[in-house]
Amino acid sequence: MNLNGATDQDQVERILQGETKAFSALIGNTKGLVSQIVHRMIGNVEDRKDIAQEIYIKVFHNLSSFRFHSKLSTWIGQIAYRTCLNYLEKKKLVLYSMDRPEDSEELITGKAIALSVDNLEEWLQKKQLSQILDLAVEKLPPLYRTIIILFHQEELTYNEIQEITDLPSGTLKNYLYRARKKLKADLLAQYKKEDL
Repeated sequence: MNLNGATDQDQVERILQGETKAFSALIGNTKGLVSQIVHRMIGNVEDRKDIAQEIYIKVFHNLSSFRFHSKLSTWIGQIAYRTCLNYLEKKKLVLYSMDRPEDSEELITGKAIALSVDNLEEWLQKKQLSQILDLAVEKLPPLYRTIIILFHQEELTYNEIQEITDLPSGTLKNYLYRARKKLKADLLAQYKKEDL
């Protein structure tokens, strides 16, 4: 079901019948996911808007081929991911680092900065930690950055991320582990453990 209460099938049928409001609603319902993928994978700010438009053009032209084997938003996320991947490959940008993960270290998650907000000082500290984490995430390679955001911020399941990225389950979990590991190492290299 989408935010307007219509099922994916109802929404697709209305779009295919030419209802422009239905396509606008689809964009509104999925723009958060698409912008997260585009923002995390594409470093060039000027290209982001063009890529987002390209994604929705692809969605519109391929909507009749959507077979409802997954959620519509997952299918659109997959188009967004592949469009960004194609852009990065054309630009010959590094998608991920093949650093070997070290074993048995605690992983950092978005929950590591979940502080209770009892007063202004704690709220400011939480805000600062969130900004530190966001900056560290931005420094990750595009693929790692995207997987971290889809899992921790967008709260997608492994299966949904697998459908979007077309990565095997083991590879996806390995990349998520490596991304967390790199994020932790980068943060610890820049800040003392007590500061975090």
